[in-house]
Amino acid sequence: MPSITTPEGLSPDQTTPTRRTLGKMAVGGAAFAAYAPAALSQEATPIITSAEGLEAGEVTYPAPDGFQLPAYMARPKGNGPYPVVIVASEIFGVHEYIRDVCRRLARQGYLAIAPAFFVREADPAPLTDFQQIIAIVNKASYAQVMGDIAASIDWAKSQPYADADRLGITGFCWGGKVVWQACADPSLNFRAGVAWYGRLAPAANATPEQIEAGKPWPIELAAALPVPVIGLYGDQDSGIPNDSVAAMNAALSAADHTDSHITLFEGAQHGFHADYRPMYHPQHAAEGERRMFEHFAKFVKA
Repeated sequence: MPSITTPEGLSPDQTTPTRRTLGKMAVGGAAFAAYAPAALSQEATPIITSAEGLEAGEVTYPAPDGFQLPAYMARPKGNGPYPVVIVASEIFGVHEYIRDVCRRLARQGYLAIAPAFFVREADPAPLTDFQQIIAIVNKASYAQVMGDIAASIDWAKSQPYADADRLGITGFCWGGKVVWQACADPSLNFRAGVAWYGRLAPAANATPEQIEAGKPWPIELAAALPVPVIGLYGDQDSGIPNDSVAAMNAALSAADHTDSHITLFEGAQHGFHADYRPMYHPQHAAEGERRMFEHFAKFVKA
């Protein structure tokens, strides 16, 4: 099975992996898919975080365009109010791995919300055809995604158990780039973000159309970033060159953003946190989570 080693999935020289049978549904939210078969390792033993003591499941709320946006949410049982963390998915959408991340955040005392950004077009989670997945993901424009995030925040504001004034965001791969973009938007009022291996700048071989479609790029947003964002990246990521990470760190430093920086994990590939994928690195994933929880405790929960 080929490893997906780039921020948008398989590189052009890789073939689409076959569907695997792992991916049993865990607790809650049966409307969402199990583990995305397009990236699932045959040897995977994913972490399954119990929903005991949590409220977890699917919610739906209106987006700015009128679409009824589904999302997975998890929070501690009780009155709260709990600080809020938006979880931006990989290209595979809201599948069991993303749901489990929400439950992990809930166990840290947050209301975690993972909007299904792609389902206006189709749900990419159960698909194995990478080109089909990318076509779906490409329909999610910057304006739509930021609107969906704003709708998620508005929904949280309407819940008596949520404190949406204490607001953070994390995301993986495609969603890692979204973290930088969302934190740079002052209208969303995030307090902090944690970006996991999201692309920072266009690829060296990107076409003008791809460059334009990807705007705004995180490297362009670094100077004016209003809140602290940390990045958790791998130095063996074939889709995010180390020099682009160095350039981002330099831009953050030049703007005196002392609480924003990217950590490069030695020997880690793209997707090293994803415990259902072949490039999963347990030690780096655990250390990345520790840093994420520490960052949110300092800037969101406090």
